[in-house]
Amino acid sequence: MSTNQISADKPRTRTDLLVNVQKKIQEYWDEHKVFEAEAGQVPARPGDKFFGNFPYPYMNGLLHLGHAFTLSKLEFAAAYHRLCGRNVLLPFAFHCTGMPIKASADKLNREIAQFGNPPKFPSEEEEPTLDAPADSTEASATQPDKFKSKRSKAAAKTGTVKYQWEIMKSYGLTDEEIAKFRDPYYWLSYFPPLGKEDLKAFGLGCDWRRSFITTDRNPFYDSFVQWQMRKLLNLGKIVKDNRYTIFSPLDGQPCADHDRASGEGVQPQEYVLIKMEVQQPFPEKLKSLEGRKVFLAAATLRPETMYGQTNCWVLPEGNYGAYEINDTDVFILTERAALNLAYQKLSREPEKPSCLVKLTGYDLIGLPLKSPLAFNEVIYSLPMLTILTDKGTGIVTSVPSDSPDDYMALHDLISKPALRAKYGVKDEWVLPFKVIPIINIPEFGDKSAETVCTNLQIKSQNDKDKLAEAKKLTYLKGFTEGTMLVGEFKGKKVQEAKPLIKAQLVDSGLGVLYSEPEKKVMSRSGDECVVALTDQWYITYGEEEWKKLAEECLHMMNTFSTETRNGFEHTLSWLNQWACSRSFGLGTRIPWDENFLVESLSDSTLYMAFYTVAHILQSGDMYGSGAGTIRPDQMTDAVWDFIFFNGSEPKSDIPLSILAKMKQEFEYWYPFDLRVSGKDLIQNHLTFCIYNHVALLPKHHWPRGFRCNGHLMLNSEKMSKSTGNFMTLRQAIEKYSTDATRFALADAGDGMDDANFVSDTANSAVLRLTKEIAWMEEVLAAESALRGGEPSTYADRVFANEINFAIRETEKSYEAFMFREALKTGFYDLQAARDEYRFSCGAGGMNRELVMKFMDVQTRLMVPICPHYAEHVWANILKKSGFVIKAGWPVAGEPDATLRKANKYLQDTIVLMRKLLQKQEAGTKRGKKGGAAVSASSAPKLSIGLIYVNKLYDGWKADCLNILRLKFNIETRSFLPNEEIDSAINMGVIERDPDPKKMKKECMPFVRFKKDEALKVGPQALDLMLPFGEMEVLIENKELIKRQLGVEQLEILDARNPNDVEKAGSHQHLVAQASPGNPAAVFMTEADFVSIGAQNMAIAG
Repeated sequence: MSTNQISADKPRTRTDLLVNVQKKIQEYWDEHKVFEAEAGQVPARPGDKFFGNFPYPYMNGLLHLGHAFTLSKLEFAAAYHRLCGRNVLLPFAFHCTGMPIKASADKLNREIAQFGNPPKFPSEEEEPTLDAPADSTEASATQPDKFKSKRSKAAAKTGTVKYQWEIMKSYGLTDEEIAKFRDPYYWLSYFPPLGKEDLKAFGLGCDWRRSFITTDRNPFYDSFVQWQMRKLLNLGKIVKDNRYTIFSPLDGQPCADHDRASGEGVQPQEYVLIKMEVQQPFPEKLKSLEGRKVFLAAATLRPETMYGQTNCWVLPEGNYGAYEINDTDVFILTERAALNLAYQKLSREPEKPSCLVKLTGYDLIGLPLKSPLAFNEVIYSLPMLTILTDKGTGIVTSVPSDSPDDYMALHDLISKPALRAKYGVKDEWVLPFKVIPIINIPEFGDKSAETVCTNLQIKSQNDKDKLAEAKKLTYLKGFTEGTMLVGEFKGKKVQEAKPLIKAQLVDSGLGVLYSEPEKKVMSRSGDECVVALTDQWYITYGEEEWKKLAEECLHMMNTFSTETRNGFEHTLSWLNQWACSRSFGLGTRIPWDENFLVESLSDSTLYMAFYTVAHILQSGDMYGSGAGTIRPDQMTDAVWDFIFFNGSEPKSDIPLSILAKMKQEFEYWYPFDLRVSGKDLIQNHLTFCIYNHVALLPKHHWPRGFRCNGHLMLNSEKMSKSTGNFMTLRQAIEKYSTDATRFALADAGDGMDDANFVSDTANSAVLRLTKEIAWMEEVLAAESALRGGEPSTYADRVFANEINFAIRETEKSYEAFMFREALKTGFYDLQAARDEYRFSCGAGGMNRELVMKFMDVQTRLMVPICPHYAEHVWANILKKSGFVIKAGWPVAGEPDATLRKANKYLQDTIVLMRKLLQKQEAGTKRGKKGGAAVSASSAPKLSIGLIYVNKLYDGWKADCLNILRLKFNIETRSFLPNEEIDSAINMGVIERDPDPKKMKKECMPFVRFKKDEALKVGPQALDLMLPFGEMEVLIENKELIKRQLGVEQLEILDARNPNDVEKAGSHQHLVAQASPGNPAAVFMTEADFVSIGAQNMAIAG
């Protein structure tokens, strides 16, 4: 079907055209294996090859637009390099390691056990259901208009799912099919092929022979990861040790970033638990604990302040418990804190908190306490209303000298008898206790909290915002500038004393170390994580010498943005030992300790090297299970060393020619040139990748570039299944077509800020691409109507120049990975130039040579973003041979910046003249003052146009411009201070005029205007004349201007020529408004023009 037949059809017809085109083109590419990449015989020279890769996505569902957005950055870059003639390798694999798949399979098993097979969920009954997940944190943000009355398959597709079964249902699976997903390995056979299918539909220029899945399901990849782990162990980069780690009690193992449903990047936060011993006699509620040592356990980050304790705080309404720590000690704290302690070997029964007595905060008020380091022999527990029980232990130490919160809470109790009475607080528990100076801070003195609270006029403990500000002021300065006034370390800086006091408390048994997650972490299995002290295998990231190599690699790499580099530098500054082993899930066994698996962020740090040989090992089977020339058991450490580690030739029954081929592939493709990723992976995966490369490979094989981007929004809202604002890649392709989807992804944004996929842009792309195809078909069908010969007119020169600019500017954008800008210059701007050219040519018609060049150039420029469209145009419309995706970057002539400025001047002048004509026409219709208005039909036509050009600033204007040029810094594109400019203008221009007051009124607005213009466009705004001949440009385009204005006669005149000025007759005052770049115009009727001409002739006679 010809595209011009669909112009009046439904919009979907246009989409169907693009879908049909993409299917045929993809078959065409597959048939000729255009994306299969072969290594050269010798190592690649700079610029010969491009190897880019993307963090393999997790295969617990379908790929979505967020995946496609980040991947598009790599795809566009690879397609650009392929177009330029480079040897391009873009491989793709599928990640299955870790807990997400196992957790989802376990959820299905639990749902079947609870609700049957197929399950009958309560939510299937007609009952009000919020369009949000069960998680209360998200549900609380749900908008009122998201309220629905019944669950359905449609609702499930919009993300209103609560159960794993419903999630699977939203993929279009039957109940019978879903039941198979109880086996975690079934996921591995189901989703990776679908991912590959979707990416092929996306037009990904991938060498699919090199694709693979992870885990021991792929024996070759399993062997590769085992080799990598053994190398790290032998290099001393893996150790076994007890370390604090985020841990899932339900899974019974550490919960790394990719095992988490929320809380990625959260680390353990270490505290010191201060053991405040409850003094005898015990109150009735604690009588059962007599014979034990009972402590209120307060978590603190500031052990150096314990000298100044005046009391401790509890939350009256809080829930607490007395938990057995060992045979003698009992800690009173919250259940959440007790659970963390139980996983840190601080519970009588490991991993099971033993609560002897349940308590509330009211039960604890007034307890007499003996607290470590406190100068007060006995302090009391008092009520504080702002304690958060999801942080620390719910028990808080009170140091009012240095804590604004403590100071105000104590102040409230001292100054408000009614508050004491409300909570049963006796005067002797509060009134005798005074603030104890313990730290001197230069700016705030010995009682920093009191000073800051007074300065900020804080009235009570409920003044949360001001208290937060007070803490910012005191805590940091206290640590960095404070000096100890008391104790064993008196005179030492706080930052020196802090670790010493911490060690003293722990070593003496007066305190214990305690850790909990910095923020709430939920595992994919659905439980809240704790911090556990685990004995497991760790990779020693952060080790000093290794870290230096990682920093050196980062220094050599292209990160494409300062934000990305800063992110890596920050991660390298804090990253420490990383737990690399897990007990459950999918993956590769730790080769020397098969009780453990390699966790999902540790088997994915060097696999880019595996891509280089995967096609040889696997024979194109992503599972590595096909009958190839190499068996997995033949891939010994010696063989892997030979390929990747520059090892000696191994003793192997693998043919030497195949070994040499694998080594050649690696040496040719490595290092990889680019890895594209979301910015959230900087804090783990990407930094791990750097560490592993510098440990295992020589410097010339270290990564060359990482490019990171923000997340993708959908129509200006966060993409989220829970709100229904979500789209899979497959849905986008079906809705918009592949190229329109890619078009909208390119337009979505390129920086580290979140980008925005706009549905209107995708729909617009469908219209634009199909209209462009139709235009080319129509033009070529009527090719004889095009003007032959060499391009010769002004419009020809301008259009050819715009084509040259488009080639150069788009090339720069692709090289800088700025694809939105490439789309602007290579499509939008070039289209606008073509449309302007069509109009400018008028009856003379467009030049055939230029039109064909435009079609060729635009097609090539769009190859990276819309390759199916481009391939269709190349082969089926332009009838060119070969593949456009490998056709070469178009050759550009030298762009002429002056010609571009001249054309902008021309187009701006036409717009200006049109406005002036409309204004003058409106004036003639109003008639003379006091007379009736003239009707539009009877008003005489202003058919004569006189355009006046003043090509040079002179007089006082020239003087002002000369001064401004001297005061303008071209490099910084800024002026010197206004006072200096005003003084120079005053002395050099205003005071020299006979009428300074009048001159100032004329001069200063002009100076302000030219300054603003220079700040916008640069120093050329201060030139005395334009870099081209204004009159020549207007004269050469006189016919175009006449046609645009609809006048019958047009003259281009010199505003400095008295004879030309006389032609304006009574409108000569308008001529004076002309200045360089801003011509003036006078429009008049033919009768007026003849009359003025006659008068001028008579005067001259």
